[in-house]
Amino acid sequence: MLRPWILDLVPENPTDKIANRYTIKDFLSQTARVVIETKFVRDKEHGKSLAKEINDDIETYRYHPYCDDLIFFIYDPEGHIPDAAALERHVRSNRIYDGKNLRCHGVIKP
Repeated sequence: MLRPWILDLVPENPTDKIANRYTIKDFLSQTARVVIETKFVRDKEHGKSLAKEINDDIETYRYHPYCDDLIFFIYDPEGHIPDAAALERHVRSNRIYDGKNLRCHGVIKP
């Protein structure tokens, strides 16, 4: 769906290992300097722990050389996220790490 607008969009590529962890980027565009992370909320427990999972992802992507914008698309068809509006506000922010700006965006769809 995004490929007509972002020609170099590449799916599923592991990030470098950081502190014995790595993350699978769902999509990456080096020229747009964007990483797109998709989440499917499986159950109530996952809905409750999603903020921590997203924070962990943000901490990993802050080191990625081609990630200036990190976009989270979150699909929650059963409404398992306790406060979706609060989670969306939490995700949407600009963070600065050692002089590097990381803009985070969140879209939650029921």
